[in-house]
Amino acid sequence: RELVAAEYSLWNEDLLPLLAKNGIRIPKMTELSAKRAAWAHKYFQEEVFPMLTPLAVDASHPFPQLLNRSHNLLVRAKTQRGGERLHAIVQVPRVLPRLIAMPRGKGDDEPWVYIYLASLIKQHIGELFPGLILDGVHAFRVTRNSDLYIDEEEAENLLRTIEQELRRSSRGNAVRLEVEADCPKDFRELLLKFFNLTEPDVYKLDGPLSMTHLMPLVANDAFANLRDRPFLPVRDPALPPHVNIFEVMRRRDLLLHHPYESFDPVVELIEEAAQDPQVLAIKITLYRTSGDSPIVQALINAAGAGKQVTALVELRARFDEAANIQWARQLEEAGAHVVYGVVGLKTHCKALLIVKRDADRLRHYVHLGTGNYHPRTARIYTDFSLLTCEPQLTEEVAVVFNTLTGLAGYPGLKKLLVAPFDLHKRLIGMIERERDHALAGKPARIIAKLNHLVDQETIEKLYEASCADVTIDLIVRGICCLRPKIPGLSDNIRVFSIVGRFLEHSRIYYFENAGQQEVFLSSADWMPRNFFRRVEIAFPIQQPDLRDKIINEVLPKFLHDRVKARELQPDGSYRRLKPEGTEPREQAQLQFRERSRRLAEKTPKPKRTAPAEKLTPITSIADTKK
Repeated sequence: RELVAAEYSLWNEDLLPLLAKNGIRIPKMTELSAKRAAWAHKYFQEEVFPMLTPLAVDASHPFPQLLNRSHNLLVRAKTQRGGERLHAIVQVPRVLPRLIAMPRGKGDDEPWVYIYLASLIKQHIGELFPGLILDGVHAFRVTRNSDLYIDEEEAENLLRTIEQELRRSSRGNAVRLEVEADCPKDFRELLLKFFNLTEPDVYKLDGPLSMTHLMPLVANDAFANLRDRPFLPVRDPALPPHVNIFEVMRRRDLLLHHPYESFDPVVELIEEAAQDPQVLAIKITLYRTSGDSPIVQALINAAGAGKQVTALVELRARFDEAANIQWARQLEEAGAHVVYGVVGLKTHCKALLIVKRDADRLRHYVHLGTGNYHPRTARIYTDFSLLTCEPQLTEEVAVVFNTLTGLAGYPGLKKLLVAPFDLHKRLIGMIERERDHALAGKPARIIAKLNHLVDQETIEKLYEASCADVTIDLIVRGICCLRPKIPGLSDNIRVFSIVGRFLEHSRIYYFENAGQQEVFLSSADWMPRNFFRRVEIAFPIQQPDLRDKIINEVLPKFLHDRVKARELQPDGSYRRLKPEGTEPREQAQLQFRERSRRLAEKTPKPKRTAPAEKLTPITSIADTKK
């Protein structure tokens, strides 16, 4: 509730004035000039009025079953002054833009003026109720419980069961009511009665009911100067366009840092596999993907070409269930084997296995990632992709697929850490190992980059390691239940959160291990759901130069960020970090972007090799204790 209040305070006190300063206005309907008001009325009559349907609410017309998060108006009217009060619901049409751009004058200094669709309807709603006297109109939105309740043990057909649940969940029980800030108490009480809610479930919003409807402002090219400059990912120099990716992978492992390095090679690898006659099988996990996914299309093409395609589609990926059902049906129709996850678990790992007949033998080619097979989010989420054909690692990936699609139990693996089988146990073991190294006077350090840190046992083991003088740095973007810098408990732990232009999504686990440094990348946060209720993979970065890239370049840049980083305090608050003294004003994401820009400049000139950037190893960073 505090966050919502802060959101609307920022909108009204900061963003609206800044937009106005830059020639963008969103006035109230009563503030429009006569000319603009006339245009708005005409737009209402021609474009909006035909779409509106008043729904009476009385003894013969029960309260309508409104869709989840739909925008609606509650109208109160009377037949005559002092007459009986009548109520009706008018749904704001979903097919119309919620933010309407008004015609703009020809002068360069003419402002851009927008009006809210809901405000326009409110202004002229009397035309929908001729002969009645309006006694109030207020916008509201209801949020319904979208959880899917599925007994997988009883469900004979998981896909059909989830489809049925999706239809039900769009009309599930109400859990929140959002109303305009000036909505009177009697209106709220009526809505609360309709939805079987109580006053604590009400959020009074001083602004639009949904900030997402402001996206036309962001999309308008006329405001390009107010947006971040367009960013184009670059290609790894080892993967120029039209290169045979299989040949490159046979020579060495590849590590791509998205979005700074393009996700295109991953898509191209799957497309190349679909077309290559020597490729016999493709196996992939799909948790989320884009609406027009080239990856799914490549899998469909591969199945159509007679290759054995196995797609483990997670039907329960929250809010993507309908899209995943669509892909699952298309893949099945194309002849692919589609597996709908594992009973009782969500398949959250990101893995691709390609079986190819090379000149010397059958070989496995593998992609492992921290993010989804989603080309669009790969441009705005930070993630890592590992491309490898290293025999032992790829054999273990094959074992994981067989475990997930077949009846065999999990045999235990050497290189991969797999939840819910052994990821948690082995992670705890590595934290304890750092503790023991520190007690023995050996180099010991832990760095973890995560979305969330919640698991209680993991937190307790980190406290133990801190008490043994292990230096621990945690980069946790979201929820963190650990408290750093508590004397005698977590003196040696620092926690940072970095929120920037790109969503920090990669998970990195680093262990000093008495000088035998280990780096794992993973799809898993340190949460009970990831450890015990999901299929997750943590995979090692074994090739020395790639491991060094993580240790000496990526992690230090996060730890030195003094622009977008905030440090968690012992009381649970966050303090924004700023450069101290001669400390440089560093920003991790900007540095990664600059590196990719330099890489792009060098890529067309392969003969001119610039010297490697001098990087500060983690082990040489001073252990700062605040």
